Amino acid sequence: MRRRTDPKEPISFGRAYTHSETFRQLFQDGMKLVEATATYLDGEGRAAARRLGRPASVLYAAESMRLTTRLMQLASWLLLHRSVVEGEMSPAQAKEEKQKIRIEPFGSEMSGPVWEELPSEFCDLVARSLSLHKRVESIDAALLPGGADRTRNPVQDQLRVLASALGGG
Repeated sequence: MRRRTDPKEPISFGRAYTHSETFRQLFQDGMKLVEATATYLDGEGRAAARRLGRPASVLYAAESMRLTTRLMQLASWLLLHRSVVEGEMSPAQAKEEKQKIRIEPFGSEMSGPVWEELPSEFCDLVARSLSLHKRVESIDAALLPGGADRTRNPVQDQLRVLASALGGG
């Protein structure tokens, strides 16, 4: 890790964090959750989903997609930061790649009568993924410039892409 040469240079929380034991633990927790979720959804979860009634089955399918999407985003984020720590990628490259990863606040209500019909192990995985998401979201802005910019408007971003594609921008 590069040390500050100028005492007036601000301390980089992100650089210090990614080299910390706390980050290593976050990384391990995230990867274990990804693995546990994949194992569950491919095994017990598949069998449990077949036993659900129609409304619970639809909710299970929708939440499974949200869960896997959330975990893919989190795993990408974790792997990106680990690659910088291990010297596989420069901070500049990571900043560019970071634009492809969206740690956006989307969640699940996890309440209501249909939720009570879902398998408890599945609900636990969803809850753990939401907890991990909150942890990552809370530190995202400090790790790379431009991470977790809350002033962005995703609709405007898409309109600019469309305008550019249609020759209007």
